[in-house]
Amino acid sequence: MPGMPRPTFTRSLLSPRHWPAWLGVGIIWLIAHLRYPALLWLGRRLGALVQWIPSARRRIAEANIALCFPGLDATARASLVERNLRDIGLMLVEFALGWMGSDRGIARIPTRIDGLQHLEAARAQGKGVLLVGGHFSHLELCARLVSQRIRIAGMYRKMDSTVFEWAVLRARLHYAEAMFDKDDIRGTVKYLRGGGTLWYAPDQDMRSKDSVFVPFFGVPAATITATHHLARMSGAVVIPFAHRRLPGAGGYALHLGAPLEAFPDADVLGDTARVNACIEQMVRKAPEQYLWVHKRFKTRPPGSPDVY
Repeated sequence: MPGMPRPTFTRSLLSPRHWPAWLGVGIIWLIAHLRYPALLWLGRRLGALVQWIPSARRRIAEANIALCFPGLDATARASLVERNLRDIGLMLVEFALGWMGSDRGIARIPTRIDGLQHLEAARAQGKGVLLVGGHFSHLELCARLVSQRIRIAGMYRKMDSTVFEWAVLRARLHYAEAMFDKDDIRGTVKYLRGGGTLWYAPDQDMRSKDSVFVPFFGVPAATITATHHLARMSGAVVIPFAHRRLPGAGGYALHLGAPLEAFPDADVLGDTARVNACIEQMVRKAPEQYLWVHKRFKTRPPGSPDVY
């Protein structure tokens, strides 16, 4: 089995110091087993609470949106910030559902998927596929939704809590073919060379030495070059994977785009800019659902002022 092995339960996880984490896991499990309309109702109530609680995340979202949407007037920017903060409540319950929802409950969620022919064509050629997407509030849930139709793997960063690491990795391996630690490049490349399909989101500022500054909404953003290198080392096809939540209880629309042509190129900077441009197009279709509370521009080009 490639990637991380299924985690084993040890007696040390029952230590009293882990009891608060187990309480959190239990709450997540209960939320995940609500009926979908009730879960959305709870998410919207949580979002209203997030919206009115003062926090540093609001200031981060305001700074990001002001940078990325300079053409919006103050009223429109403020409206987008408020909608984005409300969306965080939905993000919380959608993560719970993606991790621990039952297979039956997941199957009942309205889901539209188009563009699967691009994936099938790549597989017919014996190629691996990198599904490149962005950090939207529903990314975990939509990864599970697409896994109902195709076998996928993912890359992730280990959690600080050993209880949550056990519970979440176990949950992810229930629906994912494999999960790779973000530093397991050799295992990831081997999986892609074998014709695997990997979901990957390269749109966060990782403060990595393997980052370059390329535009994101016209703003220089430190962006990891891993998409270029994974495609180069594995021969995998890069397919944009977009998803958005539909109004009301309408579910989710998932879209697999046409493969990026002539990717990778010899120009790592150009390839990384192309990936950012794809993610930017996804964001523009549902800007309130993007993770604007992340410090996307915390690393700045030399001489540039701090954004946050």
